[in-house]
Order: sequence, then C-alpha cells, then structure tokens
Amino acid sequence: MVNQNFEIDLVYLWVDGSDPQWMAKKIAVTGNANDNSEVNNKGRYFNNDELKYSLRSVEINAAWIRKVFIVTDNQKPDWLDLNNPKVKIVDHKDILLPEALPSFNSSVIEYFLYKIPGLSEHFLFANDDMFFNAKLSPNYFFSQDGLPIVRLKRKLFGKWHNRLKTLLGKKLGQYRQKVMDGAILVEKKFGKYYSSLPHHNIDAYRKSDYQHAVEVIFKEQVTKSLGSKVRTYGDIHRSAFSFYSLAIGQAYLKHVGRTESSRILVYRHNFKKYLDHYQPDLFCLNDDQHVNDENRERVKPFLEQLFPVKSSFEK
Repeated sequence: MVNQNFEIDLVYLWVDGSDPQWMAKKIAVTGNANDNSEVNNKGRYFNNDELKYSLRSVEINAAWIRKVFIVTDNQKPDWLDLNNPKVKIVDHKDILLPEALPSFNSSVIEYFLYKIPGLSEHFLFANDDMFFNAKLSPNYFFSQDGLPIVRLKRKLFGKWHNRLKTLLGKKLGQYRQKVMDGAILVEKKFGKYYSSLPHHNIDAYRKSDYQHAVEVIFKEQVTKSLGSKVRTYGDIHRSAFSFYSLAIGQAYLKHVGRTESSRILVYRHNFKKYLDHYQPDLFCLNDDQHVNDENRERVKPFLEQLFPVKSSFEK
C-alpha cells in the first residue's frame, strides 16, 4: 500500500576522512586524527564510497523519495552529480549554531537536521552505511495518518543494566549510555520508559516534532552538548526524540528483528551469507573501533556486486 498524501525526503550525514584539509582541521580542533576509541575511531570518518551504493539502493527500492540532502563539512563526493535536481549538499554552517562549529560530533550535527532549507515535514535519516535491501513503500516508514513508525530492536535493554554495571564497577558503552539517558529523561518528563535499543538503521521523523524536541523538550541537554567536538558522554542521542514522539502519541512503535533490520558487523560477519540468511528489508554495514583496513577492503567489492547499476545520482 503506497501513501501519496505527503512528500518524504531522505537525509544523510557524510564525511570523507581522507580529505587532508578536513583532517588538518579535525586535528587542530580535537588534538588527534583518531584514537581508536568507541567515539573517535577511524571507522567514524572513513569513506569507502558506501554513500554511492546506498543511493543506488534508494533508486532501486525507494524511488518515491522526493529529495536527498547530504549534510557535510565543506565537502562533496567526487562522483556525485550535483546537476541532479533530486540531490542537494548541505554544509554544516548552514544548519549548525555558530558556537557548535566546527563539529566532528554526529550527535550534535543531528540535532539540527530540521533546519535543512527545503526539508519536507516527513523525512528519513540515514548514515551513509545504511541500505534499502527490498522494495519498500512510504507506509513502511509512516502510517496512513502521517505519523512515523519507530523501529526498536526486540532485545530489551532495561535500567537494570546500568545498575548492574555500576555494581560491577564498570561503565556502559557511550552509545548505550546515551540512549538510556534519553529514555530516562522521557520517563521523567512523560512517565513512559522505552527499554529497547534503536534498530541502528534508517529512521523516520516529522520535522515539527523533531524541532520541538530540540528547541523545547531537550533544550538544556542540547545546549550543553554544543561545545562537544566529538561524541561525549552526556550528549543526548536522537533516539530520545523518537521516544518523546512515542510518549505523546505522535508515533507508532514497532519492534523488529533481523529479517526487517540487520546490523552487519564489518569485522565479524560474512556479508553475503548474512544477507542471504536473513533477507532484511534494511541493513547497515557497521564500521567501528574493531574494524581494520583488511576488513574494510571487503566492503566495496561486496556493495558493487549487490548494487552494480550506476544510479542517476552519479556523474
């Protein structure tokens, strides 16, 4: 069933970590290129042309998307055809507050997606390593009444994890801690706690709800994070915006498994075997601090085999 009552845009964050000018700026601001930590590893900035193949997957499986916005820091992919009216580069300085610039913190950059000029009320957000693996309709992401469908993993992640870690003298990973912090804030403000982790894949939002979350509901947390140049404990993760929408009845919750949304670990999984087994609607090729250059060399040939047809987004 296809809903054609409203337009839907797609937003990506993209960076080319091999760009010497960008890297020099990052080193000048943060003090290092990367430290192979969870928050500042090579994989966060490495460009393996995943965006090219993600856009190929869009053209094949989600051609109904109205416009694609690529948010970057004074960069652009050399293969991208900017004459295609369906795609637009958005620079950080066009949406971020001056006090946040320059930023190498994806959480901070994500706060201001709603400021993208011309962005539709209904939009999807993806990292460049996320892909459409099946022909999907707009109703996969938005209900007939226009509200977003929030996808969370079936695996529960309750507050007791944090208590257990504390008792054992350990600390939660930054990503999980940030997600939990957001869930706890929503519980304090609205009396509802969402104990499942995000599905780590393409998400749906309404711009007006997103803006209200940033400018009103979580204004204090957002303001505190503006000076964080790389991802930091205490930053609020955008999943809190989805938890907020769920809590006020402006979104629908859907728990998903690997047949709908798969996170493939570049350092661990056999890509083809994994996709053939689960045949997910969406998948992410996750590059992190555990991945080495030998692992990364497998990515591009796999994506070229999976999405071999050049898209209209390419020169």
